[in-house]
Amino acid sequence: MTTTSGAKMLRTPEETRTNFLELFVDLVFVVALVQLSHGLIEELTWSGAFQTLVLLLAMWWIWTTTAWTTNLYDTQRLAIQLLVTATMLGSLVMVVALPDAFGERGLVFAGGYVAIHIGRQLFLVLALRGHELQRRSARELFWFGVSAVPWIAGAAAHGAARGALWTLAVAVDYVALPIRWPTPGLGRSTKSDLGILGEHLADRYRQFFIIALGELILVTASTLSGSGFAADRTAALVVSFATTVLFWRIYIYRAGELLAAAVSAAPVPSRVALSATYSHPIMVAGIVATAVGVELVIAHPLGHTQPAWVAVILGGPVLFLAGRAWFEHTVFNRVSRDRPTGVLVLAALAPAMLFVPPLLAALAATAVLAAIAVTDAARARGRPPEQPSPPG
Repeated sequence: MTTTSGAKMLRTPEETRTNFLELFVDLVFVVALVQLSHGLIEELTWSGAFQTLVLLLAMWWIWTTTAWTTNLYDTQRLAIQLLVTATMLGSLVMVVALPDAFGERGLVFAGGYVAIHIGRQLFLVLALRGHELQRRSARELFWFGVSAVPWIAGAAAHGAARGALWTLAVAVDYVALPIRWPTPGLGRSTKSDLGILGEHLADRYRQFFIIALGELILVTASTLSGSGFAADRTAALVVSFATTVLFWRIYIYRAGELLAAAVSAAPVPSRVALSATYSHPIMVAGIVATAVGVELVIAHPLGHTQPAWVAVILGGPVLFLAGRAWFEHTVFNRVSRDRPTGVLVLAALAPAMLFVPPLLAALAATAVLAAIAVTDAARARGRPPEQPSPPG
């Protein structure tokens, strides 16, 4: 393939909208988040939380590398459509293996992960022959080959050894991108090689966040449907819905609205995109934990609150606020005081929540989120809309 034909595979700067193929792929990740929350509630321990985090980071990396691929390449091209569809199939296989990924289906999960990443980059290396981006894909292929070793070795191991090897594999994948894949004989990619179309990428991150909120709504509805509309459970439904709305409000105002503008305004656009890439899974992890808390609260609204329940009921919002603070710094180069204050208040409330019913613990977390949303609105009243000012 010549340089000209390789260039035809690229998305043009004018093509900023997400297309239906990308939304179609997102359907798999709705199921993935549901599987992760179900797995966590079945093993609500530190070990279970750690395993859920590793699996979440793996699924997030599949989604984000696909989003970066469609950010760079034209999804109207049949070759790219086939590539994305193959990624969707591999992701679906991984989702099926998720509940037992740390058990008998470890090789299916790890094999699917490795096949997706290596297969994608191998395809691009061949398809981009003669184009300057071929070297970037070759670097990525090398690094995914490096992480494939602990992924597959971990699948062959058991217990703590699998967790350690898969943690190493995730770390390799997450470190390789910000250091731009330094590769023997090829060097490392330049910042311009990352090819950021800010409006499209921002749109994709917002969509994934909505997917995560959809998982929270799905858990709320499915749990209540199995228990009926008793007064206490209905109250838990209202609290859960309010929490979901507040997550959306706090996320979108105003950093969520301005991510695309922040990428455009940044001296180094890729730095903003990378920061968004790493802040979003923290927020999503918070929503997954909150979904577990919601299921517990609706099932046992006036029961005895166990320490692990407090960890997810309050810890979910803590993770969300921590990720949201990072995201805010990405867009504005500062963090509103109400974010860390909210984290500290939730942490301070945790011991007392052991002595109240789960419904009151969830209501306390919702009240903290509501206070942050009100503070945001009060701070903005009478002032012109704040413009993005990403770090230099």
